Amino acid sequence: MPRFSVIVPAYQVQAYLHECLESVLSQSYADLELIAVDDCSPDACGAVIDEFAARDPRVRAVHLPRNTGLGPARNAGMERATGDYLLFLDGDDILTPDALLAIADRLKETGDPDVLVYDYARTYWSGEAVRNRAAAQLTERGPAPFRLTDRPGLLNLLMVAWNKAYRREFVEHAGFSFPPGYYEDTPWTYPVLMTAESLATLDRVCVHYRQRRAGGILRTASERHFDVFDQYDRVFAYLDDHPELARWRPVLFRRMVDHLVTVYARPDRLPRGTRAAFLRRARSHYRRHRTPGASVPARARVHHALVRFGLHRTYRALRLASALHRGTVRRSRALRAALRSAVLLLHYRVQRLLPLRADRAVFAARGDGGDPGALESAFRALAPHIRTAWVTCPGPSGTSGSPERTEHPRAVAPPDPPRLAPGTAAYWTALARSAYLVSDAALDPRLVKRKGQVVVRTQDGTPLGHTGLDLLERPAAARDTDFARLLEDVDRWDYVVSAGRHSTLAWERAYPGRYTTLEYGRPCTDRFHTATAADVAGLREALGVPEGAVAVLYAPAHRDYRRTQPRLLDLERFVRRLGPRFVVLARTRHPHDGPLAGSSGRVVDVTGHPSLTSLCLASDALVTDYSPLMFDYAGLDRPIVLCADDWEAYEAARGTYVDVRAFPPGAVAHGEDELIDVFADGHWCGSHSDRRRAAFRARFCPHDDGRAAERVVRRVVLGETLLPPVVPPHERRPAPAAAAAGGPPPLATVPRQHPGGPPAVTDRV
Repeated sequence: MPRFSVIVPAYQVQAYLHECLESVLSQSYADLELIAVDDCSPDACGAVIDEFAARDPRVRAVHLPRNTGLGPARNAGMERATGDYLLFLDGDDILTPDALLAIADRLKETGDPDVLVYDYARTYWSGEAVRNRAAAQLTERGPAPFRLTDRPGLLNLLMVAWNKAYRREFVEHAGFSFPPGYYEDTPWTYPVLMTAESLATLDRVCVHYRQRRAGGILRTASERHFDVFDQYDRVFAYLDDHPELARWRPVLFRRMVDHLVTVYARPDRLPRGTRAAFLRRARSHYRRHRTPGASVPARARVHHALVRFGLHRTYRALRLASALHRGTVRRSRALRAALRSAVLLLHYRVQRLLPLRADRAVFAARGDGGDPGALESAFRALAPHIRTAWVTCPGPSGTSGSPERTEHPRAVAPPDPPRLAPGTAAYWTALARSAYLVSDAALDPRLVKRKGQVVVRTQDGTPLGHTGLDLLERPAAARDTDFARLLEDVDRWDYVVSAGRHSTLAWERAYPGRYTTLEYGRPCTDRFHTATAADVAGLREALGVPEGAVAVLYAPAHRDYRRTQPRLLDLERFVRRLGPRFVVLARTRHPHDGPLAGSSGRVVDVTGHPSLTSLCLASDALVTDYSPLMFDYAGLDRPIVLCADDWEAYEAARGTYVDVRAFPPGAVAHGEDELIDVFADGHWCGSHSDRRRAAFRARFCPHDDGRAAERVVRRVVLGETLLPPVVPPHERRPAPAAAAAGGPPPLATVPRQHPGGPPAVTDRV
């Protein structure tokens, strides 16, 4: 008897069925049977199902003699199911990786409830995935399992069958089955949730719900949408047969009205000329199932009045008036925006006629400030006569460009600089009259560089993948890059800050211009050398890293060749295999998947953390693939482990300046199992890893000694030519890791798990 019976009905989904079935069979949790039901589909669905059944014994092919619809097709699958739990999946949707493993673990944690509700994300043809807006109802906090009376908000979720796992014995004992017709999920889901003695939730996206551009039931105009009335009749008939559930009648009545209004209002469901008839029938249902004393939220009263009185013409008039109002508001806003823009540009032209202010500098940066943030601190310390200001531009993680400063010896706690919002009069005044403009991103294209203005450009880290003009032959990575505008921006640069010879050669080829390269090191890494052991301890405490734990920062690179970013590692499995001493700080790109932390609490989601520098200081080691972060992190002289099994795809899509596999900064793993072995065997911090990192630092971090920003300011602002000498790598003293700061040393090796017996005891290395 398998743990799961996954039932997939298929009708005219031949373009998507292969991906759907593959998403089930490729799950890391393999204790399943896949029952694929061909609902007499006129396309190749039946042949696809037979192909899968021939190659995998877990697949059971069911061919119906005639088309019955989605509900009866699911019933046919249930009749043949033998698993402990039933899961439904439509033929054009997919299970996310490791979804069944997460479901199985949650079922075990909650004592095998009757129903487990999990989350989904809508996926669009563009590759965008948007998580369910009601995901807050799936929180795992509080007791579990529970009854619906404890969490009535579950009734606000989308009423579908495929976001739940059902205990088969519970379904068979209660006699649940799907009715024919459209909206067959409605008379299934409501009775199931109301009847279940035990419910649980899983706050994880387990299904990707495909939003088809055409061909889906909800996007096809048909009189079959009138089936919604019969389905709600079945729901209320179930309540009549089960008086103990009468308390749910007001809730279901409100849900029915909302649903009927949705069907009526959507332009792509009801055929032309049928809306009045639909509303008349809705009025009849309103009167038939209305529950005396049922409260109606204020925002829903208009909808209830619409259905209650059948106000078809009134609704059309209100909708037309609303459309006219929205159009008027939109045009007036556009006019005001155009007038405001014209006034501001006129203001900018006037300001350009006024003298430059030699004591003004404007900084702009993405994320936590990066190199401009370090340079601004150096400006304030070494050239205190210059007043600085920041342009608040959004960073890649949605944060504002607020600088994370590096304290210099001469800094005396100056007040925070003013913030300039783009598109304001103060913003244009600063751009017109400031002598220094420092940025790590493209400047405003409307900026006219004045004679005497100095533009300092800092780049986005040490280059690994191709950038700038080198992307001309890489359309997957270039996307919508405007190369002409890029070169216009390059022509404004006076100085480009470079970390070393490798960066200089790449920048000067990818961004050809008349600027001067300042090969002084990366200013943002200065904090690695000025931070103290107390600073490191404070950062770890703020992140919730337990004392004595080994904190591994996991920061994978963006896949330019993928529309949606894959989940590369099962981080919970990683920390589970390594033991309780390890914690992962996960900086990934999966906001729609919700919190990364599972039941262990040892995977901390730091994707939205504003300071990457702080995360580096708080960690004991870095695990990455081909993120440029490895070059900065090497300056900390802490272990780095590369883990990438798709290097060829990345290199083909973006191109690379150096093959880090041939010249790695530490141990190299090809996949999750090898990565676990690297940590289990102690290679992540062994002497071989140390030698590799030393060679890597010498090549890519020749000037990162904590004084890079100082050298830039002394050269650009103070005009000095005799700059502070570079400290040799062997004499540098970066901020100590937590273990080196006095805590217990991290485990270099971890206990290995042996089948059939307890873990072996290993020594520290």
